[in-house]
Amino acid sequence: MRWALLGAMLLTLSTGAMAADVSMAFGERIPPFCFPDTNSGIELEVIGEALAYRGHVLKPHYFSFARVPMAFKSNQVDAVMTDLGEDLTHFGGHYGDPAVRYDNVFITLQERNLVITRPSDLDGLSVVSFQGASKRYPAWLDPVRKAGRYFELNDQALQVRTLMAGRYDVVLSDRHIFRYFTLELMRSGTATKLVEEHDFVTPNPQDYRPVFRDPQVRDDFNAGLRHLKETGRYQAIYDKYLK
Repeated sequence: MRWALLGAMLLTLSTGAMAADVSMAFGERIPPFCFPDTNSGIELEVIGEALAYRGHVLKPHYFSFARVPMAFKSNQVDAVMTDLGEDLTHFGGHYGDPAVRYDNVFITLQERNLVITRPSDLDGLSVVSFQGASKRYPAWLDPVRKAGRYFELNDQALQVRTLMAGRYDVVLSDRHIFRYFTLELMRSGTATKLVEEHDFVTPNPQDYRPVFRDPQVRDDFNAGLRHLKETGRYQAIYDKYLK
């Protein structure tokens, strides 16, 4: 019995770190990825279940986006949802595999029959986007901004409503966020229209990865994430919010 117990303990140590609470910094409310008021959303569920695969417990903490990497550097948390473009390896960070997929696209009403394959295709069109998009995609958005036809709205639900109402020609949004708010409109009984998605950049999943202070916890997270994908649970979490 004693040797069996010792063997089980050694197996646990060899397959992952001892179970731990993992405090992690998340940004503000980003439906459907993050709902701070209920500690839910695609991102929280994926990361939480991936950590739980080897016994860890996610403890989310919420900050303004600018303070997320700062929370890690000041040792307020054990991990962060992303580095926001700042390399945290210099502060003891160990990068995990991408937990969620952010995929920004241009979205237009299907009835408009618009084609967007190059920046000049936005000439004469009004574009509404999330805050900070013009800095991320200057080649596409600077000409529109200089022409006075570019607008940023923090409320991404409003982006969907204004596109449906024809107030703007183009929305720049993550396809999953736009889909979520479209479903919310449909559930409220508001009429919606068919839309067209226009890919304009190739998303790099390495741009958005969680960062952990403990390399073993990072490895355990990666193993749990692989398990979620292999079993279909990863897609099921997405479908829960987007179908």
